[in-house]
Amino acid sequence: MIEAVHLKKEFIRPVKDEDKKKGLFATRATKESFYAVNDINFSAKSGEILGILGPNGAGKTTLLRMLGKLMTPTEGEIKIYDKDGNILTDDVSIKRNIGYLSNNTSLYGRLSAKEMFMLFGEIYGISKEECEARAKEVFSILEMEEFCNQRIEKLSTGQRQRASISRCLIHKPDIYIFDEPTLGLDILSSETIVNFMKEEKKAGKTVLYSTHYMEEAQYLCDRILMMYQGRRIAYGTPKQLMEITETDNLRDTFKSLIRDLTTYDEEEKG
Repeated sequence: MIEAVHLKKEFIRPVKDEDKKKGLFATRATKESFYAVNDINFSAKSGEILGILGPNGAGKTTLLRMLGKLMTPTEGEIKIYDKDGNILTDDVSIKRNIGYLSNNTSLYGRLSAKEMFMLFGEIYGISKEECEARAKEVFSILEMEEFCNQRIEKLSTGQRQRASISRCLIHKPDIYIFDEPTLGLDILSSETIVNFMKEEKKAGKTVLYSTHYMEEAQYLCDRILMMYQGRRIAYGTPKQLMEITETDNLRDTFKSLIRDLTTYDEEEKG
């Protein structure tokens, strides 16, 4: 189980202001702070798939990087629980319980998928014999047997994505954090990854994943966290969110929520 409590992440960005006193076209560089993630709360239980939805710039990747311990929150807390319900406190134990997939992972192109898998097994301190057995199991799950010995640079996009996911499974984590795992994939590759997430849910694992594909999330997820401009705008089961907005699909649900939020902001400014 994983829980986020009042998570915030602040960044500084440059901005340009026209200095009218010095001339119409004169500009000066200034800086401003902003929250990429602003006061996010949620929990994801064992045996549950939580979908994190939102447009580009909503803060999804920043949120997932914090949950995966790749980025430190400005404020708030992340709680990782073991199978007995105890909160893990040391980073080594936490990272051993997490399988994290970035949306821009770079792989070693000159290695085969199996060589990369074995390399990561060595990093995790897993014996060669255990890695061999685990590789056979994982490659079967992700349907990689036909290409696991080919160089990664020769693989298709879908095959590379499965190779990337395979390295997240080697240490048998209890929590998966996937950033748009099916983005840009063909139907068969996407189906393989979706089926994998469903099977891991049945095995009692916690799965968090971000996606642009509302239809996929509606079909797959137990609960949905919708984000917009760094904020949580909705959280609940797909059915609950559609009932609240009186819609019959998550795409229209999201549009309705954004429309209501924009109207509210305009009224506040007025």
